[in-house]
Amino acid sequence: MRWSVLDAPLDSSGRGRGEHRAPAALRAAGLLGRVGAADAGAVDALITDPVRDPETGVIGVDQVRRAGRAIAARTTTLIGAGRHPLVLGGDCAILPGILQGLPSGFDLWFLDAHLDFEDGRTSPTGEGADMDLSIVTDHGPAGVLDREGPLVDPDQVHVLGHRPLDRAATDGKEAYRVDPAVRLVPATRLRGADAAAVGRDLAVGTTPAWLHLDLDVLDPLVLPAVSYPEPDGLDWADLVALARPLVCSGRLIGMSVTDFNADEDPDGRHAERIGQALAELLAD
Repeated sequence: MRWSVLDAPLDSSGRGRGEHRAPAALRAAGLLGRVGAADAGAVDALITDPVRDPETGVIGVDQVRRAGRAIAARTTTLIGAGRHPLVLGGDCAILPGILQGLPSGFDLWFLDAHLDFEDGRTSPTGEGADMDLSIVTDHGPAGVLDREGPLVDPDQVHVLGHRPLDRAATDGKEAYRVDPAVRLVPATRLRGADAAAVGRDLAVGTTPAWLHLDLDVLDPLVLPAVSYPEPDGLDWADLVALARPLVCSGRLIGMSVTDFNADEDPDGRHAERIGQALAELLAD
């Protein structure tokens, strides 16, 4: 596979959190050499406006739109040139931009500790990373995208590795918002041999697919350097066992990696470990 690394340093809090330094940190840890990727440079995806827009409920919404357009344009160009984009976030708010740049008709493999299905009213933060999956399935706030309708059909979305939510609990309200067509596989079903089995089952088929990896899908005991850690996640072996069949399926258009908080990794050891895992995942 002909991978090209594209930096999209979007931190949707607008407050300069360490996610926007993640692409540089991963490059400094030798990521391009590890995965044998070309350098596709960077897009202007910085969000510097921390103000929550009263209409959409999204922080820095004008800058989020601008960043999304820039990411979409570069994604389209790379795919048109026969490359497989490896887009380094930033946080999950890069996803709508990426999907705007893809040809229609694809599956989304979404690895994340969270459902990301809030909207501008329900999100406790207003960060685009709270609502990226609702936006791309047409359940998010109106006016964030340049076009109407879903970027991906909900029945082509597979959410993998989220932590189970009690729908009866107060903090389970987000679960009620998830489109029932979205396929959910919680972290409890992705440990040990089950991870590889789920990966093999998902890999069957011919539809092109995008793989989105939010690193908080991992347990904070193995990767604490994320902004919103959740307990009871995957370990590195589970992640590789799950995702390796997806990469080897022949269906993959590209991949995004998000939520590494470089400020929480002063000695670079977590960037090094992320690079090792990506090299294992993307090896020919």
